[in-house]
Amino acid sequence: MELPRGMKDFEASEHANIEHIRSHFKQLSNLYDFSFMDPSPMELLSVLETKSGPAIKEEIYFFKDKGDREVALRFDFTVGLTRYATSQKSMRLPAKISSFGGVFRYDEPQKGRYRYFHQWDIEVYGKPGIESEAEIIEFTSRLFDSLLLKDITIDINHRTLVESYINKIFDSKNLELTADILRAIDKIQKKSRQEIIDEFKDRYDTEKLEKILDFSQIKGDIKEIEQKIDTTSLDSWDYLKELFDSLENRGVSNVRINFGIVRGLDYYSGTVFEVFDKNSTLGALAGGGRYDSLTKAFGRDDIGATGVAGGVERIILTMQEQKIISDAIQPRVSVLYVNEEMQKVAMSIASLLRLANIPTNIDISGKQFKKQMDQAANSRFCVIVGPKELEQGKVVVRDMKSGDESQIDIETITDDPVSVLNLEKP
Repeated sequence: MELPRGMKDFEASEHANIEHIRSHFKQLSNLYDFSFMDPSPMELLSVLETKSGPAIKEEIYFFKDKGDREVALRFDFTVGLTRYATSQKSMRLPAKISSFGGVFRYDEPQKGRYRYFHQWDIEVYGKPGIESEAEIIEFTSRLFDSLLLKDITIDINHRTLVESYINKIFDSKNLELTADILRAIDKIQKKSRQEIIDEFKDRYDTEKLEKILDFSQIKGDIKEIEQKIDTTSLDSWDYLKELFDSLENRGVSNVRINFGIVRGLDYYSGTVFEVFDKNSTLGALAGGGRYDSLTKAFGRDDIGATGVAGGVERIILTMQEQKIISDAIQPRVSVLYVNEEMQKVAMSIASLLRLANIPTNIDISGKQFKKQMDQAANSRFCVIVGPKELEQGKVVVRDMKSGDESQIDIETITDDPVSVLNLEKP
């Protein structure tokens, strides 16, 4: 029996890592006062087409239900959350919403992304402004800090700024031309410069196209950018400067301008950004920006929207590459029993440790002591119940890192196991 292509089973170790990301995300969501919700995993196809048009059918799972309605599985959280937010006429603004869960995309499977994968997502709905964007970017920076990924860079740009430069170079405000050139810029992370020129040279002047590609390679802080290019004629440059001032005020320093970030063509209408780890080759770990056009498409001209989403599996792969997390589950404590007579006491100790919220493993199939010890090799501590020690009301506690052993009163280890085993409080 096989799974459909692009699908997978998430085994225990993978699920534990996903829950690790979820825990950090939900804790930070609470600190930043985001309301956590889970939008419907299924939408009307027409709702998803609001964001990306009919072409989205090529990238999603859609079908007709038993009522002959065209429906589709969610491919991100933004559409569902925006549908919800725009339908709540009495919702207090600004509204800050977060989500975490699985999404479906009919893409070609690749490393770090199957056709079903997990995302975290935060959105702010309300009056458009710099502080809502700064809040989103600050949250993003803090999340990666909490996951101990230290070499994170958040590359920021503004769609209006890029569009104004394109119009200047081509001396045109043709929307189709602008969209085409934005598409060329968006490909620069995945294709070589020459491949992009070859793809577009039949439609556009090569010299002008090369100027655009040169522009897309400009990166740096505010002062560095102003030394590289005349920014006075770029729309929204002052807006970016104000955004960076706000981020500096918030203590966010791992940000830079990158004129090559445009975030596709679907619906972004202002600030855009992507998150990279300089030690990883997996590409962007998260991305977001302002998308006021989507709330308007849902019939709400009175509210704007900005948000960010990150790929959980890709973040996990990056953390594993840097050995921040393991791909194996390591129970904190294993309780072992020397023989069958000791099993009942060992089971009782294991239950008491679990009541203290300590992840505990114990063999339930009656394996010999040696096999129990083999299975406990990755544990932090082992509690060993033996006949000689039990006669004295004690157990043996072995530190599996150092190999040190000590005898501890049973009552002591069951009354205060966190202190006795020198574990972090759960």
